[in-house]
Amino acid sequence: MTTERRERVLDLVGLLARLVLGGVLIVAGALKVGNPLGSARAVQAYRLLPFEVAEVVGYALPYVEIVLGVLLVLGLFTRASALLGALLMIAFIIGIGSAWARGLSIDCGCFGGGGAVAEGETKYGSEIARDVVFALCGLWLVWRPRALLSLERRVFGAA
Repeated sequence: MTTERRERVLDLVGLLARLVLGGVLIVAGALKVGNPLGSARAVQAYRLLPFEVAEVVGYALPYVEIVLGVLLVLGLFTRASALLGALLMIAFIIGIGSAWARGLSIDCGCFGGGGAVAEGETKYGSEIARDVVFALCGLWLVWRPRALLSLERRVFGAA
């Protein structure tokens, strides 16, 4: 494979990583933004943060997700947005893993909802696996932020 072709394939992988992570963040944030109390309760259900801190995180999280998602989809500030997106996914993995290890029966609240669920209705393993894939998309973009159809390349002339 020629160097030019290899670079084109890697640029395509970057585009896919941007669209996957960015799209998921936009959808997750959009599904929560209309129910800020539900989002706050979902964060509080993990019992990892003081109640008031969890409430603030729950109210802010949908907006953070949407902003990061839009930046990634547009390809602006890609490395920074991807790093924050990957760190967010790692925090979600830790939170879900902690709930699982402590025997909590909660919905992750990742796409709205959240809070207690009946025992046996949790999907911790698949939720962690899903978030690992999203974190890997972010880490790819931290390592190689260059991608096709990036506004960053057009606006800032970034490589």
